[in-house]
Amino acid sequence: MDYRAEEFPPFAVTVDVVALTVRQDELHVLTVRRGEEPNLGALALPGGFVRPDEDLPQAAARELAEETGVLDASAYLEQLGTYGAPDRDPRMRVVSVAYLALAADLPDPRAGGDASDSAWLPVATATAAPLAFDHAAILRDGVERARAKLEYSSLATSFCPPEFTVSQLRRVYEAVWGVALDPRNFHRKVTGTPGLLVPTGRSVVDGPGRPAVLYRAGSATALHPPLTREP
Repeated sequence: MDYRAEEFPPFAVTVDVVALTVRQDELHVLTVRRGEEPNLGALALPGGFVRPDEDLPQAAARELAEETGVLDASAYLEQLGTYGAPDRDPRMRVVSVAYLALAADLPDPRAGGDASDSAWLPVATATAAPLAFDHAAILRDGVERARAKLEYSSLATSFCPPEFTVSQLRRVYEAVWGVALDPRNFHRKVTGTPGLLVPTGRSVVDGPGRPAVLYRAGSATALHPPLTREP
């Protein structure tokens, strides 16, 4: 059977971005307030239509910058999933490719594009709010992906500055997982994981007690054995 493109209805491709960072030791997600229909005034994730001359990661980075003013080349970006329910967008058939973006303490956003406002919200606040389209499901998937990846990858260091203490790294895990971890057990696990942390030879005062050793991220991308979310 010959393929005839004109026999199939057209559809559009969009990108949506779950951008996560840790602020004040709490996991936050970047949100926008829609400035046009559909869902005028509704809370949403940054995103928009893919242009004919760009690939998907370029579209995700552009939409993130246009709608929020956040542009950080050091941010971790990976494809999260594809969302294509026939009724997810009232305008037409729209398939969205969602991305997960992670970086350390990203700056306050500045709304632009078709967003009337943008803000970092605690994940607990955003997940409890009504979101436009199917963005609630995309957000849940993005948060769970981040939580799971922290167990078996070095992704947590993406939330840290270039040099950090074990306590700072532990607070990242606690913020993303939503649990309190035993400081001694955590220190033993992460410093004993091959390739995860590299001592810089410097130290800094990080709370009471003696100065804490500063580390940078090592070359390991996978953790063996994996870390667990149990306290």
